[in-house]
Amino acid sequence: MKLGPGLSFSWKRALGVTKAKRRVSKKTGIPLSRGGRRMKFGKWLGMK
Repeated sequence: MKLGPGLSFSWKRALGVTKAKRRVSKKTGIPLSRGGRRMKFGKWLGMK
């Protein structure tokens, strides 16, 4: 939702979803985003 130039509202940030996902990712060491997981496992398997 746009509120004007430079201002926006995110229901995920308001409810703390983003912070919770960050905590889980930091503790496990595995990113929760699809792209992050692909990069991590690609490096782990020796691909670029």
